[in-house]
Amino acid sequence: MCPACRNYKPHYEKVARLFNGPDAVHPGIILMTRVDCASKINNKLCDKFSVGHYPMLFWGHPPKFVGGSWEPKQEKSDISVIDDARTADRLLNWINKQLGSSFGLDDQKFGNEHLSSNISDFGQIVKAIYDVEEATSTAFDIILGHKMIKPESRVSLIKFLQLLVAHHPSMRCRKGSAKLLMSFDDLYPTDFWSTNEQEIDEVSLSNLQICGKDVPRGQWIFCRGSKNDTRGFSCGLWVLLHSLSVRIEDGESQFAFNATCDFVYNFFICEECRQHFYKMCSSVSSTFHKAQDYALWLWSTHNQVNDRLSKEEASLGTGDPEFPKTIWPPKQLCPSCYLGYDYRNKKIEWNQDEVYKFLTNYYGKTLASLYRDKNIVGNDRTDGGAEDLIVEATNAVVVPLGAALAIAIASCAFGALACYWRSQQKSRKYFRHPHSSKSI
Repeated sequence: MCPACRNYKPHYEKVARLFNGPDAVHPGIILMTRVDCASKINNKLCDKFSVGHYPMLFWGHPPKFVGGSWEPKQEKSDISVIDDARTADRLLNWINKQLGSSFGLDDQKFGNEHLSSNISDFGQIVKAIYDVEEATSTAFDIILGHKMIKPESRVSLIKFLQLLVAHHPSMRCRKGSAKLLMSFDDLYPTDFWSTNEQEIDEVSLSNLQICGKDVPRGQWIFCRGSKNDTRGFSCGLWVLLHSLSVRIEDGESQFAFNATCDFVYNFFICEECRQHFYKMCSSVSSTFHKAQDYALWLWSTHNQVNDRLSKEEASLGTGDPEFPKTIWPPKQLCPSCYLGYDYRNKKIEWNQDEVYKFLTNYYGKTLASLYRDKNIVGNDRTDGGAEDLIVEATNAVVVPLGAALAIAIASCAFGALACYWRSQQKSRKYFRHPHSSKSI
């Protein structure tokens, strides 16, 4: 390795560790890998990009690198050289300017390591926006992949889609839900199951990526468990349901209750879980007239589920040791939610107005703040994400940090895949009764 590359390596890897690997602070946003241009196997690749010195960094759209090239005298090119990145600070500043982001070298990993510190940090829920998208996309991948849409469940899916279109906290999931809703009658007409063919347009179905082409990412952030088989999808789905419950208007509360209960009953793949949930739905005897009543019912239901599962997991040893099921919210997050403790009946006495205020802020304003803070959506750029790539040419030994992209670029690339989401908010009205679309 040449001295310049050897000296630059810790700077570059410091930035890479923010986005790549199991301990990444911001996983799923930038993917980094590198090319060893001193190796004969990479001669053709490095020649195509006119690598004349080490280290050399490139930025561009991934398809432009795969089968593409770069010439220094090109007037217009989709690939550019990063010429101000000699330190970790300067490289990250350059990336931030391209993405309109504010990543920092001192950013801390979202910690699942210690529950006590985690639950006392109100701002951690901000990261859950990624998991809400992941859960939404995963749920619909399961529904479509397992052909779970039946004549008796068709209407319930349509109603849940209506709920997502109006109130999903992610703009691109609202947009994707609207596309699926508008195409639903064509994909699944009412007589679909009465015909002998029952053929669905697989091409159209594959294009209906409900939260954009970059989702699911295959990983969890806020909902990441300390063990592979804990938290994840179920956690993301709960966060989605809570976020919907605090966004509806009073006149939508009964609709949201019915849509949620029917969706879980018809499409949640865990048989025991959906039966338990629907039993709690069936125990409700009165109609919801206020959004607060529905949000508090969902909150209470979630706590009942946690209470039941905590006992089961304790006896079987199947729980997440870092994230044991507990009553929510903890006192650290909402002291005003607690009135006291009824020792005779062994239950917490809640200030439900304060609980609702907490839920609205936690799953509403705070959850959505990542988009506003990072300027991810709401501007005049196109939705779906524009992916960019940084490639560094060195004479170092190849150390692949992102296998998927590395294979795509001759299994040896060092670069950065930058996915940032941009879309325009449009008013959408899919409910059968008036509602106000949220501008988040």
